[in-house]
Amino acid sequence: MGEGDVMKQFTDNAGRTWTIAINVDAIKRVKGLLDVNLLEIVEGTLIERLIRDPVLLCDVVYVVCKPEADEKNVSDEDFGRAMAGDAIEHATKAVLEELVGFSPSPRDRANLTRVLETTWRVMDRARDMVEAKLTSSELEKGIEQALLNASDSSGGVPASSVSNPGPSPSTS
Repeated sequence: MGEGDVMKQFTDNAGRTWTIAINVDAIKRVKGLLDVNLLEIVEGTLIERLIRDPVLLCDVVYVVCKPEADEKNVSDEDFGRAMAGDAIEHATKAVLEELVGFSPSPRDRANLTRVLETTWRVMDRARDMVEAKLTSSELEKGIEQALLNASDSSGGVPASSVSNPGPSPSTS
């Protein structure tokens, strides 16, 4: 890393700022305490694993930040309690971007940067699609149609069998 490189930081939900520094020491610490090899990022599977498993990701972040957490007297439980929502997303980006920066090969760094950019783009598109569905009138129309279908098939409102107290058909 050059002099101009800025360490990645994020703030947890308790308002504490954490610095993500991926170096040989942090990689050894994560391997020793969690049996997760951060160098597997080059193979591409680790990115997906960390994004899909926020609990594992938070454990990795805590172990990476452990020297700082020890200085601040923050236990892993306290750290975990302050990790939710935006804090997890910011920590994810910080860890993955730092890992890419740590990669010794310029070609690997370039490839991993492309993988990360694509991952963030795909995740944003998926969120956009969900938002569009939720804000469109499609959802409301679908519910109304389902209610109409239910009332049509029973010849009235869904509770119509109560208003027609005839003898119930015998099944014997």
